[in-house]
Amino acid sequence: MNETSLKKTLSKINIGGLRWFDSIGSTNDEALAWATGGAKDLSIVIADEQTQGRGRLNRRWFTPKGSALAFSLVLRPTASQRPHLSQTVGLAALSIAESCLKLGLGPQIKWPNDILLNGKKTAGILVESVWTGEDVDSLVIGMGINVFKDSVPPADVLQFPATSLEEMFGSQPPAREEILLTVLDAFIRWRERLGTDELVHAWEESLAFRGRQVEVKAGGEISVTGTVDGLESDGSLRLKDAHDNSVIVRFGDVSLRPTA
Repeated sequence: MNETSLKKTLSKINIGGLRWFDSIGSTNDEALAWATGGAKDLSIVIADEQTQGRGRLNRRWFTPKGSALAFSLVLRPTASQRPHLSQTVGLAALSIAESCLKLGLGPQIKWPNDILLNGKKTAGILVESVWTGEDVDSLVIGMGINVFKDSVPPADVLQFPATSLEEMFGSQPPAREEILLTVLDAFIRWRERLGTDELVHAWEESLAFRGRQVEVKAGGEISVTGTVDGLESDGSLRLKDAHDNSVIVRFGDVSLRPTA
């Protein structure tokens, strides 16, 4: 993958701009600065290597050179989309999941922002905002997909079991730019459904651990244990407690683990 191959592949869709880096600290940091400076809607920052990539909870995102698909997308929401920005992480997750489905794989979405294959983390999402006063000016949606085996961190530093597309295929996966194209194509189509029941239903149908008991942790403390029941209209997670009462988990610094 290089700038030339990316431009050729992405010419098939309408993007706002492209910044390619052989190596960068964080694509999200670059995209946030670009968004602040006036980047157009659907501008993309992509790198062959990230040296300071990050996920939620300030965790490091492991991106060795030539091993993964690491990119950040600038989204400038329309007036009709602004009330539904809490669904953006689901929009991104569905886009990656659909790309995996097209490859013949069986993805699940680990709420709120991870994609699992065979129960192991293969992709993650980090959504950050650029504010103007009290209004969101733009969103930066960082996506990282483990393509080759080298993208999987060593077992002793993993927070959750991980895998790669190469391991799932058992052979060479498709070119990274082709995977990017399918993700972006799905993103553009699902974006039109932001705020609809259709998007939330598709997200809910892809939920990992549905019907299973999980622990949801915030700030290192166990906040609630319950059975994954589904999603609310804003994308919040709905659990059932031991008394069959609904417990709603909002977005935030939440870590979700299945119990034994």
